[in-house]
Amino acid sequence: MNTSLFEFLAARRSAKPDRLAAPGPTPEELRAILTTGARVPDHKKLAPWRFIVFEGEARTAMGEVFARACEKEEREPPSPIRLELERGRFLRAPLVIAVVSSPTHRPGVPEWEQVLSAGAVCFNVCLAANALGFGTSWITEWVAYSPTVREALGLKEGERIAGFIYVGRPMEKAEERERPELEKLLTVWPA
Repeated sequence: MNTSLFEFLAARRSAKPDRLAAPGPTPEELRAILTTGARVPDHKKLAPWRFIVFEGEARTAMGEVFARACEKEEREPPSPIRLELERGRFLRAPLVIAVVSSPTHRPGVPEWEQVLSAGAVCFNVCLAANALGFGTSWITEWVAYSPTVREALGLKEGERIAGFIYVGRPMEKAEERERPELEKLLTVWPA
């Protein structure tokens, strides 16, 4: 048994995006994170996902897209405070990785399996970054579902954001949270 790996997985926690500081991963570390992140179950080797990376000024530019989307899509005009919050959304961490679920039609490979594979990529990216000492937060928030944001990111028909993964140096140890009781989730079949 690999005790150190088991302990690493058992202690894994998400960080709050605004508690992730610079420096982010180097180009070599980012490549290792994404390469390792892509090592997931993938029926028929379709790679039904892709990455969009935001760092440096790209995070600020994306914040302008978020503010524009907020102004365009909200029922009530957003306050200046809300627009400032949207502009700073990706500035909470030094690096943000969008994982785009990109299923393709392939006989024998249900779309659901491809979507699950994209979710596995998100978690594997988090684990790979955590293994290198980075904190991560895998979230979507409203921007993942915004037509304006989807268009700005060049998402094609059928593509969806599986998650935005914020990556940076953890500023504090993440607090433990309540976990579900295994007994309430477990069925041994046949009962």
